[in-house]
Amino acid sequence: MVSNLYLSLISAMNEIKKNTVERMNQMGAEGKPFVFIIDFDFEKPLFFDCSDTSTLLWKTPEFSNINSQHIDLPSEILWNIHPVDFKEYERAFSVVQDHIHKGDTYLLNLTMPTRVETNLSLGEMFHLSDAPYKIWLKDQFVCFSPEIFIRIHDGIISSFPMKGTIDAKIRDAEQQLLNDKKEVAEHHTIVDLIRNDLSIVATDVKVKELMYIDRIHTNTGDLLQMSSQICGNLPHNYPSSIGSIVSKLLPAGSICGAPKAKTVEIIKNTEAHDRGYYTGIFGIFDGINLDSCVMIRYVEQEADHLTFKSGGGVTFLSDCLSEYNELIQKVYVPIG
Repeated sequence: MVSNLYLSLISAMNEIKKNTVERMNQMGAEGKPFVFIIDFDFEKPLFFDCSDTSTLLWKTPEFSNINSQHIDLPSEILWNIHPVDFKEYERAFSVVQDHIHKGDTYLLNLTMPTRVETNLSLGEMFHLSDAPYKIWLKDQFVCFSPEIFIRIHDGIISSFPMKGTIDAKIRDAEQQLLNDKKEVAEHHTIVDLIRNDLSIVATDVKVKELMYIDRIHTNTGDLLQMSSQICGNLPHNYPSSIGSIVSKLLPAGSICGAPKAKTVEIIKNTEAHDRGYYTGIFGIFDGINLDSCVMIRYVEQEADHLTFKSGGGVTFLSDCLSEYNELIQKVYVPIG
């Protein structure tokens, strides 16, 4: 029997989401710029003035609210990580595989927290790192994301799902990634999911570029990551529906899996941590156009330590140890 408390919580969450969407739609209709952060569960959305620097610092490929600031790189970066024990990961991985074999999901992004010891503060990580998107929320987290969520420019909506990672030092790394059956199958699954998602809000949806490779510089060595671009056309009055558009596409397909609704349910029952703002989205609306990212590569301030949250896609082709190692491989700061 469903408790009254549970129903009250669901009602409150729905009201928060409804009010957020309405606020974004209204500001879009009025052509008012704003910056926003939406957490994975859409329970704690945040809005900011684009020029506010007291609580939030951010940078996108085109815009930023920070002034040029020189910070010296330490002579040696301390970066000791303490990931979850393999046995703990293996237990969660087995649960996911059981759901896959039952047909409940065929791709699930399984994430875990890693405790980090470093001589870098969240602010120093923000200023020193080199990433397409950087976000620093005072006393809470820093994120240096390489993954675009959606971009809207002159009525064209584009999404750029990122799936597939390999150590750039491996011989013929790019070809190995492009020829990896598991990684390619996972990537195609997400491309298909995002194409279907965009079809909810746009017309003439198509894959513009499939499986291109980006190189990412990090303090632990370079990585190659595989992405694709999917585009569609929005109606002429899309700014007045900017909140509805964003809401209908959440959570981002690349960080949950497929089918989306059931996979999110499995994630909540399998992961032993609260994702919070990790794998949520950050974005800026300039009054006409929108740019946003998926909040991956994310370090969170806990009571007395820092926690890096990371993960990867699990399919029936996945090897548990390989997935565990990929989770650890993604625990880095993009300081090359």
